[in-house]
Amino acid sequence: MGCSNFQQASGLQQSEPVNKIAINNVNIIPMTSNNQVIKNATVIIEDHKILSINSAASYNVILDDAMVIDGQGKWLIPGLIDMHVHNLASGNPGKNYPTKGASIFFDTQDIMLLYVANGVTTAFELSGRVEHFGQRNEIIKGDVIGPRIALAALIDGSDANRVATTPSEGRQAVRIAKGDGYEFIKVYSRLNIETYKAIIDEANKQGMKVVGHIPNAFEGKTEEAFVPHFSLVAHAEEFSKQTDEFTEKSAREFAEMTKKNGTWVIPNLSNLERIAAQGRSLDAVRNLPSFKYVHPLMQDKWLTSNQYNKGTSPKRVAYFDKLVGFHVKLVKAFKEAGVPMVAGTDAGTSGIVWGYSLHDELALLVDAGLTTEEALASATRLAATWLEIDDKIGTVEEGKLADLVLLDENPLLDINNTKKISGVFVNGRWVHKGDIDVMLDELARKNSENIGKDKFIWSKLGEQ
Repeated sequence: MGCSNFQQASGLQQSEPVNKIAINNVNIIPMTSNNQVIKNATVIIEDHKILSINSAASYNVILDDAMVIDGQGKWLIPGLIDMHVHNLASGNPGKNYPTKGASIFFDTQDIMLLYVANGVTTAFELSGRVEHFGQRNEIIKGDVIGPRIALAALIDGSDANRVATTPSEGRQAVRIAKGDGYEFIKVYSRLNIETYKAIIDEANKQGMKVVGHIPNAFEGKTEEAFVPHFSLVAHAEEFSKQTDEFTEKSAREFAEMTKKNGTWVIPNLSNLERIAAQGRSLDAVRNLPSFKYVHPLMQDKWLTSNQYNKGTSPKRVAYFDKLVGFHVKLVKAFKEAGVPMVAGTDAGTSGIVWGYSLHDELALLVDAGLTTEEALASATRLAATWLEIDDKIGTVEEGKLADLVLLDENPLLDINNTKKISGVFVNGRWVHKGDIDVMLDELARKNSENIGKDKFIWSKLGEQ
């Protein structure tokens, strides 16, 4: 499970990153608010940043010692942002004792490769643990090539790392999370009303934005959940859990209360699409082209302990299908009401593969009525704006960090062209498609060799 396999396959970890890069004759989709496409441009990257776009002076000075990438006929977009992920991290799911430490280990590079391979250069972890800080540090140090990671601490009313059942407990949980270094707070489903409101108020006092679920306690009075500083709803599913009326009228009512409060939404259409598919058959997981890149422990879990397939029935599948349809209505209503939407996938839950799922999400958003430009904005500029790092990433502009994706075809013409990746710039470091393919092949081989081993069988985790 060590990093050596990755190093041998890619060679990237064994050499220093190139400090200066010139991309010639490339078409830029900057994803700024006016999004004026720049044709046949020259882009200079230096010290992890976009130094210049079409600046003759910079080009002449730097080109002599820069790595040159031919961008002829290609399209440069900002790195993609997945606003709802759950990353695998080493931990101890079995019996504990002092000094034991983790009993299951994950290779951080294997996890992050799936993001890089798909042009996802920023990810928002919505169930943050201390191990995720370690992963982020590995990436920042350059020991691992991977996305920027924003971290939210989850607070719930029971069965969570952070439990709060009273307003005072909720406020203290927020203060502790702030002290531990988390940047955001995630509220969850089992919070009572008073504690939920106290958490959001305290988060605002601590300068932390709030994302999350609409607690079950608000069923029948959803509008009361939309208090000031509840900034982002984690799923469209949070609305469908609040009603049995899956109508356009209900969708419009939810959109109006969301807009009135200034709350943003992660539609997360891919989540319910995948849930419905798994309700029908586990082939929906087994036949995923990206399944071979999923860690063997998760492969086993998704097939042997799949919560969406267990006890499934035609009635349950029909219900899932209703939810899928209602979520499309919600997206249309959000768009009509002017509710900002950002792209997220719930990556890491059964059947939703890190990195790959974001392209599915973008396609579903377009199918639901967003333009290709609006879908791209949800995974670039708007996501960076909500995270409050839009001065650093989210658009292709001089001075921004060089998180970029080079595509073979124009995604404004067909959103599926986001999958046609020629290479990815991760914090200014160029990763060519050829290297990505080699790394993926090696990862698939390593996973295959470990499938079925005792330590990678989900039902035996408690024994470790």
